[in-house]
Amino acid sequence: MIEWISEPWHWSVSGVAIAAVMFMLLYAGKEFGVSSNLRTMCTIAGAGRKYEFFRIDWRAQRWNLTFIAGSVLGGFLAFFVFPSSEPVTISAETVNYLQSLGLSAPGEGDFHSSYVPAEIFAVDQLFTLRTLVVVILGGFLVGFGARWAGGCTSGHAISGLSNLQLPSLIAVIGFFIGGLFMSWFLLPFILQL
Repeated sequence: MIEWISEPWHWSVSGVAIAAVMFMLLYAGKEFGVSSNLRTMCTIAGAGRKYEFFRIDWRAQRWNLTFIAGSVLGGFLAFFVFPSSEPVTISAETVNYLQSLGLSAPGEGDFHSSYVPAEIFAVDQLFTLRTLVVVILGGFLVGFGARWAGGCTSGHAISGLSNLQLPSLIAVIGFFIGGLFMSWFLLPFILQL
């Protein structure tokens, strides 16, 4: 049983699971979004005493907090308890591109089963200028962008598009353009720092 859980599953399994969750949320009158949990956590911490934006009933968002907790727990279990014996599979073109930037492909280097390049995310790289730029500036831009766009990538791409919301379609197009710009222009520049 553990071997079956640990091995990669067909992509359609997660597609069906996401669709089932979306139907249940639509039926319950709720919308899915990960970044909205930040607002809920700030409300729990007392930010509503100072700012109107955080004056919400956080108890109504307990289901979403449970989803986030389950995501963190699931990621932990998948990596440490049920790790896959197979390396991450990506295209040869992507491997060549990563190597041209000086990055190892997933499964290479110290992070034998990693999904992220060790040259950026290894513990010994944590306090380099490059990593600080990526983590601090990138985190700020992602947080600001999610707030400005009225939701994060998962909220717009999964929940918003399933509700046929035009703003979500525009946001998702923007996410793709931003991702391409980051991958092809900003990342090579950052790696030179």
